[in-house]
Amino acid sequence: MTDEIVNIHFAKTHLSRLIERVVAGSSVVIANAGHPVARLVPYAEPLRAVRSPGALANRGFGVVLTLDGPATDPQAQADGA
Repeated sequence: MTDEIVNIHFAKTHLSRLIERVVAGSSVVIANAGHPVARLVPYAEPLRAVRSPGALANRGFGVVLTLDGPATDPQAQADGA
């Protein structure tokens, strides 16, 4: 599949037509003075990772909150760090 190249003025004037072409599966490159500056491509939903609450529980990830000084990690103190 080759990209159709159009200039900015044509893209502004015929945006609806270009979007119809993109929806049909084509892609369009918009150029300024002959230099490509943008590409119109079909939108694809981003892939989302499946997350489950508590997946990192008891794996050493946590937040230690103190209000009276710098935060200290009890595990690091136990290990002698």
